[in-house]
Amino acid sequence: QVQLVESGGGLVQAGGSLRLSCVVSRSIFSIYAMGWYRQALGKQRELVARLTSSGNTNYADSVKGRFTISRDNAKNTVYLQMNSLKPEDTAVYYCKAFVFSTDYWGQGTQVTVSS
Repeated sequence: QVQLVESGGGLVQAGGSLRLSCVVSRSIFSIYAMGWYRQALGKQRELVARLTSSGNTNYADSVKGRFTISRDNAKNTVYLQMNSLKPEDTAVYYCKAFVFSTDYWGQGTQVTVSS
């Protein structure tokens, strides 16, 4: 069993920044892929950013150039740095780990961007 705990969400004005953290209950060094997803009210959950164990990244078009995903293997933590936030970034943000063909999810952290 793998547990993920997100933190760092909150209320921020448009143009501001937040950094989300996802602490994983096991070493992330060999985890094939870690990702951040978000789900806005009334919408489907969508991929925001993804990072593989080889260092490859991909981002949703809507966040390219504003968000950065990174990892600290020593801390078993994955981060999502979010800059130039927009009201449309408002959502619950979830961390996901893909481990041995299984997806593990965190409980989510709310990000609210006011205009």
